Amino acid sequence: MKTNAEILEEIIKSRKSIFPKDYTTETIPQDVLDKILESANYAPSHKKTNPWRFRIFQGVEKTELGETLAELYKATTSPETFLEKKYLDISDKVSKANTVLSIVADFSGKVPEWEEVAATAMAVQNMYLMATANNVGCYWSSPGMIHHIGDYLQLKENEKCLGFFYMGMK
Repeated sequence: MKTNAEILEEIIKSRKSIFPKDYTTETIPQDVLDKILESANYAPSHKKTNPWRFRIFQGVEKTELGETLAELYKATTSPETFLEKKYLDISDKVSKANTVLSIVADFSGKVPEWEEVAATAMAVQNMYLMATANNVGCYWSSPGMIHHIGDYLQLKENEKCLGFFYMGMK
């Protein structure tokens, strides 16, 4: 029988980014999604600020997110560097994920911003590990559009989008 340390080591070593093109069409069971999200809450944060904020995108909202990201790419990319294939791939990538989370840091003002970003990254790492343990593929993407998505996500002045967490069964 494996020890907890051996199981943890195995999960850590097998954790890797798995992209939407490699996800199956199978839906992530709700109890598994709940465990993945709950695991974020066990990340440490200085002064217990718990700065991570996640918004779940599924179904119609996920489709709208994909369209919004594609349009932001189009609106913020110069005609010289705009690639039609990339534009089309953005919404396609979102559609292939079962669930997409926006990753937002809520800066409390109680600690330096870098600590809030680090705590949010640790929360995402916990989600990576829990996803891996439950055979869910995932990856954190930080496209340039995150600098322009604040209005769509209705971010407050002290919040910043750090990317998107794509998930799907592998």
